[in-house]
Amino acid sequence: MSLVLDTRRQPFNPHRAGLHLFGSAMIGLGVLLSGFVISEPAPYELMMASQIALWFVLGLKISRTVGLLMLMLLTFNLSGLFSMFVMKDISDAPMYFAVSTFLAITAVFYAAIVEADHRRLALIFHVWVLAAIITALLGILGYFDAFPGSHVFTRYNRAMGAFQDPNVFGPYLVAPLLYLLYRMLTGPLLKTPLLILGILVLALGIFLSFSRAAWGLLIFGAIVLVIVMLLKERTTAFRFKILAISLGAAVFLVLVLAIALQFPQISDLFSNRAKLVQDYDGARLGRFERHKIGFLMAMERPLGMGPMAFGKIFGEDEHNIWLKTLTTYGWLGAVTYQIMLWSSLCFGFRYMLRERPWQPFLMIAWVLILGHAMIGNVIDTDHWRHFYMLLGMLWGCIALEHRHQRDLTSRTTRRDVPVTATTA
Repeated sequence: MSLVLDTRRQPFNPHRAGLHLFGSAMIGLGVLLSGFVISEPAPYELMMASQIALWFVLGLKISRTVGLLMLMLLTFNLSGLFSMFVMKDISDAPMYFAVSTFLAITAVFYAAIVEADHRRLALIFHVWVLAAIITALLGILGYFDAFPGSHVFTRYNRAMGAFQDPNVFGPYLVAPLLYLLYRMLTGPLLKTPLLILGILVLALGIFLSFSRAAWGLLIFGAIVLVIVMLLKERTTAFRFKILAISLGAAVFLVLVLAIALQFPQISDLFSNRAKLVQDYDGARLGRFERHKIGFLMAMERPLGMGPMAFGKIFGEDEHNIWLKTLTTYGWLGAVTYQIMLWSSLCFGFRYMLRERPWQPFLMIAWVLILGHAMIGNVIDTDHWRHFYMLLGMLWGCIALEHRHQRDLTSRTTRRDVPVTATTA
């Protein structure tokens, strides 16, 4: 019995309905666990590995569109395996590439389940909001040392929630916040107070992570999402509503920020983290100089250097996704990653203004994939679980659009076929 069901096209069947509900519960639990990655392997890995195997055994299908994503991700990861031929110590490499391959499979899985039923997009985002609010609250409570032992949810006086790194915790919260923002801009006013409360919790969590990448991702994502919505909406009244609420929300958040900065603990760290270029960025052999040296070294190594080899040489990792793909996955991997990323953005841009049930989720995923490409200049997003979740949802929407176009073409062809009379 397949878990891939389309209940709209089939008569009600209690057994199928129960199986569909069970499948949705598994998806929801997997997304919920994505917000709790204190140790590795995390419960998220264990849950996703088991359910991916179960879904594919029970008949989850991969279309040609999703297959293209899978081909690019597998090429990317297989090219990295060749880097082990030039490594002196490969003890950590197999586990690194195992994690990379697993995350690639999760992207394919999310794309496949979204294509099978676009309603799962709403499920994924609703559960993501719940997971983000819980982990954000843990980070906020930990930052203010609200209860004994709460310091485990912080690092270097920065909130990190149930994550290992504030620089991953912060960006993880951005997609749920943008989803709540979208709901606030398009939904009824009665639900606005609850949505504002959720936005405030997530925004405070992002702020207290003191991650410049997360701050930039939030500001960029919110601005671009509002612009895309203004392009999407045709009526002047609705555009005015979007602008008015967006400006009001921005002013409100600025006021909240001003209040937060009255606390010395927050203002001191903020004044330090708000610098565009930190000492470890522009210093001799700092981040930017390491980038320059690393790119020159990578040009002489077609197979790359292997995972974590760069950090062993310079004492710090690449902190740049473009350099990371070169050093860890070699020339072929770097080119494949570029093709995958920019084809994702091109397809998404082409389709995201079309009125479809999955349009809101496509817009948010596209905006954040573009945002991650930008912050990738100063941070390594290679093993970020939520990035692969966004990538999978984006390609799931692309696959839905391709299937929709095929269905339209098929119906048009059937209508245009002349009906010929037959004689006895």
